[in-house]
Amino acid sequence: MVVDDNPTLRELITVLLQSSGYNVVEAEDGREAVRLVRSGCPDLILMDIQMPGMDGLDATRMIRSIRELCRMPIVAFSAYGEGEENRRAALAAGCTDYVSKTMGITELPAIVERYLKAV
Repeated sequence: MVVDDNPTLRELITVLLQSSGYNVVEAEDGREAVRLVRSGCPDLILMDIQMPGMDGLDATRMIRSIRELCRMPIVAFSAYGEGEENRRAALAAGCTDYVSKTMGITELPAIVERYLKAV
């Protein structure tokens, strides 16, 4: 699942992951992500941190409160760089990892593969 309020970026990530053979579900904000997770558990979530309404940290906390989903990898990402404060906040909220959007979108399939192998 790709959760991001930017439709262009969400579509780009979806196309990139689909071209690598992954099935992708999209959510435009944290509320939609929680709703979709409750109706069908994804193997992995790529969660934007900064979103209007319910942000990625609150969505992660809510998803982690659902007992059967507590081991599902949630990788937070943000356009606001690799600041240690963002990383700490994401991990404290229950994210498995944190990556910066500036690290290069083409690295996402390798990140997804690494976490899906661990599941």
